Amino acid sequence: MIDAVPPRSCLSVPGTDDRKIRKAWDSTADEVVLDLEDAVRATRKDEARGMLAALPRRAAGQVAIRVNAPRTAWCHLDVIASAGPDGVPASLVLPKVESAGDLEFLDRLLDGVEAAAGRDRPIGVQALIETAKGLANLREIVTASPRLRTLVLGYADLGASLGRTADDWSYAQDAVLIAARSAGLAAIDGPWLGVADDEAFRRAALRARELGFDGKWVIHPRQLGTVNGVFTPSADEVAQARAVLDALHGSEAGAVERQGQMIDEAVAVAARRVLARVEGMQG
Repeated sequence: MIDAVPPRSCLSVPGTDDRKIRKAWDSTADEVVLDLEDAVRATRKDEARGMLAALPRRAAGQVAIRVNAPRTAWCHLDVIASAGPDGVPASLVLPKVESAGDLEFLDRLLDGVEAAAGRDRPIGVQALIETAKGLANLREIVTASPRLRTLVLGYADLGASLGRTADDWSYAQDAVLIAARSAGLAAIDGPWLGVADDEAFRRAALRARELGFDGKWVIHPRQLGTVNGVFTPSADEVAQARAVLDALHGSEAGAVERQGQMIDEAVAVAARRVLARVEGMQG
């Protein structure tokens, strides 16, 4: 279940590139995702894992580690190396999640790793949905682990899994979003595969927000400003949300008319989400 305001922007960086890691740590990303999987060649997996011990806390924003996929030779080693006692990372991103069993495996492994490390605060889990099987098994995936906080939609691997080259991802986006919301999870849109902060990228970010996603992954720091702006409620949206809640609070009825529109609890849910986002950013 969501226990914090979801990140607007998640900056993914290769786990062996010290320069990019240091740049990401100082960036405006709400979350930095240190990638030990696709961004690291097989011959450098040990090197990437060895760098985890020196990870500092971020002054602002959280850190997640994208471990290798279940059933690979590296997943369990990544998890053991990631779960130190000092609070870094806040969560692990598990790629290519295809069943409840994938999350149950990670859940049990983390139980033991945290006990050995003396870690008091449990590590959260983010499930990266990027295969046809994962998309088909969303219903069982979202209830598989109490650690699960977030569903992330991954386009590149999903496109390869489906054999799809078209840009229309409406079905996958809706499926992930509905599954996340049904279980009280955050929903994060996957990265635009280009590195430019151009009009096409902005349209993709706006589309994700309009659909209901909480934030978006990016693969270049230059895209952070656009994503943070798109997923930050505007002053007008904040004012509208407060007015909606004030109107309902002052009414004894379950619904009230305001400026020619009927306002009820369904509208109030959206208003509370807007204000929670703003309060989380200020906190």
